[in-house]
Amino acid sequence: MSVRRKMNEFHKPVLLKEVLNYLNVKRGGKYIDATLGGGGHTKAILSLGGNVLALDVDPEAIKSAREYLSTACPVPDGLVTKLGSNTSWCLAKGNFKDLKRIAKEHGFEKVDGILFDLGVSSHQLETLERGFSFRSKAPLDMRMDPDLKVTAADLLNGLGKKELEKLCWKLGEEKSYRAIVREIIKARKEKPIKTGEELARIVEKVKPRGKRKIHPATRVFQALRIAVNDELNNLKEVLPQTLDLLKKEGRLVVISFHSLEDGLVKNFLKGEEDLLVLTKKPVVPKEEEVRKNKRSRSAKLRAAERR
Repeated sequence: MSVRRKMNEFHKPVLLKEVLNYLNVKRGGKYIDATLGGGGHTKAILSLGGNVLALDVDPEAIKSAREYLSTACPVPDGLVTKLGSNTSWCLAKGNFKDLKRIAKEHGFEKVDGILFDLGVSSHQLETLERGFSFRSKAPLDMRMDPDLKVTAADLLNGLGKKELEKLCWKLGEEKSYRAIVREIIKARKEKPIKTGEELARIVEKVKPRGKRKIHPATRVFQALRIAVNDELNNLKEVLPQTLDLLKKEGRLVVISFHSLEDGLVKNFLKGEEDLLVLTKKPVVPKEEEVRKNKRSRSAKLRAAERR
């Protein structure tokens, strides 16, 4: 894959029009993109005159998005913020579970909007050596932050039968979890499972691919990725922090990609008296967007306003 194609894959923001609509971007306003990824959402907010603090745990995302934004989004005239002279955006490496601390360090303690686009990025999937893909012959890694100690292969080969079953069922919502775990245990007795390609083949023994639109190993990979990156606990930690950071009438927008995330977001929004829920039902992508960007097919957007 060429570098140019990688960069293009890296910049496909999901539900872009809907995000901008619910964020209600104001010129000169302050916004936090808590999941920078390829920088597509940040670029769109900047193009409407917003000032953005964007963070990501992935140093590759930070590096690539900085190059992208430096050329694709010239700083609008007259926007000088605490981020530095003649700049309206700042990128920070960090986990969004530490959002309040990172925001304070960069002068973003009271903001007009906060965006989360959860899940794995297109770039991480397409970069096979990161170990997120079914097609990867590289080590089964799945760490969004390379500083984390435990990889997906460590879990797959180290957890006991009951622990693996719990992981596949609770985090992957995989109905065939018992049969899949039996095949995993059988395979790893012969040799350690090292790559995404090997794990995908094991799952396909239980769930043949056939004409399935979604790969049969999707939920197992999801479970491992969530566990490795502690995604659900990080989300639980950060959602309450947004209440302290948002100004009155500030907007919170969250895009999730599976029911576990969506359930956490839904319950948080509905349970907070200080939030006015703007989306009675989750907003989903139109057919045209799904055709152009398959990653968007499972996206659900929820939004709320700080009272």
